[in-house]
Amino acid sequence: MESTTPVPGTPGGTEVRVVLVDDHAMFRAGVRAELGALGPGLVHVVAEAADVDEAVTAIARHRPDVVLLDVHLPGGGGVEVMSRLQGSVTRAADAPGPRFLALSVSDAAEDVIGTIRGGARGYVTKTITGPELVEAIRRVADGDAVFSPRLAGFVLDAFAGSIQVTAVDEDLDRLTEREREVMRLIARGYAYKEVARELFISIKTVETHMSSVLRKLQLSSRHQLTKWASDRRLL
Repeated sequence: MESTTPVPGTPGGTEVRVVLVDDHAMFRAGVRAELGALGPGLVHVVAEAADVDEAVTAIARHRPDVVLLDVHLPGGGGVEVMSRLQGSVTRAADAPGPRFLALSVSDAAEDVIGTIRGGARGYVTKTITGPELVEAIRRVADGDAVFSPRLAGFVLDAFAGSIQVTAVDEDLDRLTEREREVMRLIARGYAYKEVARELFISIKTVETHMSSVLRKLQLSSRHQLTKWASDRRLL
């Protein structure tokens, strides 16, 4: 293992070793550059991954302190990464396994709750600033739970029973990861061409996914989809 610089307040007095998991190479490059500029001696990205298989391999190989994990990934998503790693990353008896911090464009209740149920210690959105991200990573490494106030409210509501998590999951289980992304953007009022640009897919592909979403959810219009998503706090 490479040597690290002692830093007060971090696990073992060393910088926090991070594996960065996101399927957009430009985003990963931006995060790595930002953390490199802000966190020398505090945070060090030791590896990157673009999908579930790459993530599981990188985490098992590098044994990071924190995994910075996108929610929606090719091959099953962030929850699938955590599920496949349970019990597969072995460490010394006195060393903790990796902790997971979700970093996602999505601020939907079902994504937040599902990811926390899957094993993440925190959830922040991609609007977070560089210094805030460094602090969030360090706090998660220390064992804290980290959320923005709005996202923390989703978790509290789920425990209080005001969000019917089981019902939401059953409905969403019918949709693929890509269909969920299309569904959420359409429900938020995006035009098909805007969805295509946002997700780097063709307009025809957006139309195909939208038809599938409406069929699987037994809805007949965009208006019904928006109400369905709003009722479940998915917007």
